[in-house]
Order: sequence, then structure tokens, then C-alpha cells
Amino acid sequence: MDPIFRVDGDRVVTSPDAAGPWDPRMQHGSAPAALVVWAAEALPTPVPMQITRVTIDLMRPVPVAPLSIETEVLREGRKIQLCAVRLFAGGVAVVNATVLKIKTQLQPLPAGIGDLPTGLPGPDQSMLEPTDHGASPFTKCISMRAARGRFGTVGPAAIWFRVDQPLIEGSPVSQAMRAVVAADFSNGTASALDFRDWTFINADLSVNLARQPVGEWILLDGECWIGPDGAGLAMSRLADRNGYFGRAVQSLVIEKR
Repeated sequence: MDPIFRVDGDRVVTSPDAAGPWDPRMQHGSAPAALVVWAAEALPTPVPMQITRVTIDLMRPVPVAPLSIETEVLREGRKIQLCAVRLFAGGVAVVNATVLKIKTQLQPLPAGIGDLPTGLPGPDQSMLEPTDHGASPFTKCISMRAARGRFGTVGPAAIWFRVDQPLIEGSPVSQAMRAVVAADFSNGTASALDFRDWTFINADLSVNLARQPVGEWILLDGECWIGPDGAGLAMSRLADRNGYFGRAVQSLVIEKR
């Protein structure tokens, strides 16, 4: 399968498969999120480090079009690195992101400190989900399995996600990339409103990781809160087969269709 992005220096060619459910001219949020993480991971660190936070502000809808990418190290330290990643379309900033990395160092933890199990069926025991929700080309690049509830329906749910298509030409899909790709599906995982009657587009995405996920499948155990004045929150606990490892939050813009 063709990759979602081809990167040449600071220039990015975008595949039509990056499109999301709200507008075929605009990317699904998971696509630029993966690109941001890839760019951050490409920045060298003075010692081995792992990504522990990704914060993405969607300044404008990201078009399915050529992009340019800019990276900057905001703080370089012995224990952390904070970097910025910016995406531009036609010279206009469409994504501003910051990525925090923390030094990787194995710690002798006290007994009882470890992964919290989900208590939910794994991907092999969960219900196969169709991948044509909202006629989103990017969604068709993802496998989904429902451990609780169903994707795209009203109410809390827990859904397993797996990336099935290359994201960046010539590069493997990293574990942090898998986490942010899944995390951007939070608003569809635990919808509080009917997709046929409402739009609930996320204006940002923030993902925090206690550790790097293991394996190809990422679970979103989600919920959604809607305020009375056009804003909402989609929140998910992230897990793999070993248990929970992170959290994701999206700020939602709520509008009647």
C-alpha cells in the first residue's frame, strides 16, 4: 500500500488517503499527528529518550495537499528534550505542536508498581468493526475491534486500533506514532452526540504516555463530556495487551449539522 506521506527534506507530499470524515479536502487528525511524532523522533537527543507527551494545536484544517515541515529544539537537557514541530500549507501554519521526551532509564520500582490491566477483551476476542465510518479514506487504513460498545455510536466504548498502511515512506511506524494515531479517534470512540446530526471536530490533541506501547494494537477506553455552549471533551485511556499506558484528551467544537 502507498504511504500517507512522502517526505523530502522539509517538503511533504500528502496522499489522498489522509482525508478525514468531515471534508474530503481535509486530513484526518491522525495523519498530521503521526507526521509530528515522526519529525520529533528524527531529532537527535544527547542520551536515549522516549516521547512522553505530544500536544498538537490544529491552527487550521490541514488540507490534503503538499506541506512543509519545520522543527526546533526548545530545550535540550540531560533528562528532557522539548521540541516544536510546525506544519505549513501554502506558507500558512496549520499545525503547531510540542513534543516532550524524557531520558530512558530503567528504575528498580517497588513491588506492586506496574501496568494496570484493562479487564477488557483483547483485539483477538473483540468484535470486528467496519472501517467505512463517515466515508473517511484514512479510517480505511485502520483496523478496529470493539472490546465494549461500538465505534461511532452514542455512548462510552473501548475500541482497539491497528495501523495497516505505511505512514511515512521508508520509515517504520513507531510505537509513539501508533499511540497518537489511535488517540485522535477519541471523539468517535465515545461519542456523546449522533454523527448524523452533529459535528464534533477536535481543535487539538494532547497525549501523555507513562511508557511506550507494546505491539501493533492500541486500545482507546473512552468517554465524552459535552458543555452547553459549543465545547466538549473527548477523553481516552490508552492501553495495549499488557494494560494501560497513557491518556488522550481532545477539545471539541460542537455544531448542529
